[in-house]
Amino acid sequence: MGKQFRNIVNLNLKELVKDLSKAYCDEWLAFYLYWYMAEVVCGKSYEDIKEILEKLAKDELEHAKELADLIIKLGDLPLANPVDLEKNANFSYIMPPKNTADVNRIIRVVLEAEAGAIEVYNKLASKTLGKDHVTYQLITHILSEEVEHEEIFENLLER
Repeated sequence: MGKQFRNIVNLNLKELVKDLSKAYCDEWLAFYLYWYMAEVVCGKSYEDIKEILEKLAKDELEHAKELADLIIKLGDLPLANPVDLEKNANFSYIMPPKNTADVNRIIRVVLEAEAGAIEVYNKLASKTLGKDHVTYQLITHILSEEVEHEEIFENLLER
């Protein structure tokens, strides 16, 4: 983003980029987790879970792209080495269940990941509210999708 944008941001840009970079790493880990579980899920009604996980994986990848674009616009670069994703993320990678037919455990893994994402984006939304309108808008967009993901999987668990 241009000089004027950086001038109107009422936040420490280095700290903001660090927070966004951590969220970027979280999104890559979520993308891989959901993609992996979509590939290996089996058992009763696995087709529905597979389809939902594939959609969520695409959403998480989209979030990573959006965050990367914003990090670049703020004058930095997203993390380049995938080996560093987990150590720079807000949360450790959640291991998928070994029993790929345990759909309820898969759902709980997704709910754990989404709860973490909601927490991160809620903090970022509070931090940027009234101080960085562009980042706030993106963060609340991502937050709304993470809330939607949580609701989808909570409804699946209740079935």
